[in-house]
Amino acid sequence: MDRYYLAVDLGASGGRLILGGQDGRGFLTIEEIRRFPNGAVNRGGRLCWDYDRLFSEILDGMKQCADMGKIPVSMGVDTWGVDYVLLDKDGRITGDCVAYRDSRTTGVDAQVSARIPEAELYARTGIQKQPYNTIYQLWTVREQLERAGMFLMVPDYFHYLLTGVCTNEYTEASTTGLLNAARKTWDSELLDLLGYPRRLFRELNHPGDAAGNLRPEIAKRVGFDCKVVLPATHDTGSAVAAAPLEEGSVYISSGTWSLLGVESPEPVITEEGRIRNFTNEGGVEHRYRYLKNIMGLWMIQEVRRELGNSLGYEELAAAAEREERFLSVVDVTDVRYLSPESMIREIRTGCGETGQPEPGTPGELAKCVYLSLAKCYNESVRELSGLTGQTYKRLNIIGGGCRNEYLNRLAREETGLDPAAGPAEATAIGNIAVQMIADGEIADLNSARALIARSKL
Repeated sequence: MDRYYLAVDLGASGGRLILGGQDGRGFLTIEEIRRFPNGAVNRGGRLCWDYDRLFSEILDGMKQCADMGKIPVSMGVDTWGVDYVLLDKDGRITGDCVAYRDSRTTGVDAQVSARIPEAELYARTGIQKQPYNTIYQLWTVREQLERAGMFLMVPDYFHYLLTGVCTNEYTEASTTGLLNAARKTWDSELLDLLGYPRRLFRELNHPGDAAGNLRPEIAKRVGFDCKVVLPATHDTGSAVAAAPLEEGSVYISSGTWSLLGVESPEPVITEEGRIRNFTNEGGVEHRYRYLKNIMGLWMIQEVRRELGNSLGYEELAAAAEREERFLSVVDVTDVRYLSPESMIREIRTGCGETGQPEPGTPGELAKCVYLSLAKCYNESVRELSGLTGQTYKRLNIIGGGCRNEYLNRLAREETGLDPAAGPAEATAIGNIAVQMIADGEIADLNSARALIARSKL
């Protein structure tokens, strides 16, 4: 490869730095440079992200690139959605970086609804109601907003640390519940209604825009300078950019969350869509991701943790497969599974409340989670078809969860759709693809998807 592009992909359970570019045969190739764990930590009774450690991991990975002699032309950071930081007037972070699974937003939705009814809010933003949405998080810190100098989403903050430039990138901002979906801008009337100062929110940048070069002190520490280019900074936006979508395709970005949806040229904003909790998030080239948030593999991650991590994920899937007669399921969209004290207890309680046998063995617990996910996929596809008036034939499963062959098989059996798995590193690949488009090495998103498909990543 003559030109390298570096994707920093941060998820709620782990982060990775991946280099990519075209090889001499015209295929896209990727190389993992560094991988590290992530997770919210308890600070004074609040679940918070350790941004200092995460940034240190990013810099260490960048230095590894220099040590390998593989200097990227550009780099970009993508992360999960909805979480943010506030900077003071001198550009310093204020307060803890509270994570979306924290309980501080409990009941806040009712307080916001007193200012703007849920139906009107959805008509403006097209964003599904989730208790952790940024619009609700900011309500809990209204007094801090008056003293703050800048609002940045998580990937915006890391780009700021790298470059010293403050940006608000569109795809990540779309998860806040504060954008006007049709205009693709901050909804100024909504900000005023809620008392969120307009001055905190910058004019939006879009995937492919350059934030700037590295700060001199950062370049010195990592051993090189490069351009920082904004990818679709919301990780699902980057993942969907890498999905080999065809006519009649539904995607599932499968990881800590399962995001099931379609790509649309316009937002799909209807009262029925609001009731069924579908959301319109921003995508690359101003496309929309019309999707449903499903609790995802977070549930099996928590089950495994409570079992003492004694079984690997493949072992849990194999144990689930052996439980042919165990068919109990739970509602994996229920907020009770967002951040319970005990996931196992909540799963058992959920089964018991509906008169189903409660899972006892690790295999039964895993079977309950996987089967519940697959059945939710089927119901969501049926809802999606009704909302869009389209018939779907193909299920593109992307992200790390696409490696779970047992869940893929259950998804096929439940939905009746033809599944296609991969790429597993869709988020990093989509991040890299946007950088390559910005650099002129790829013409556009359709060309990037064609390159990704023929490269068989």
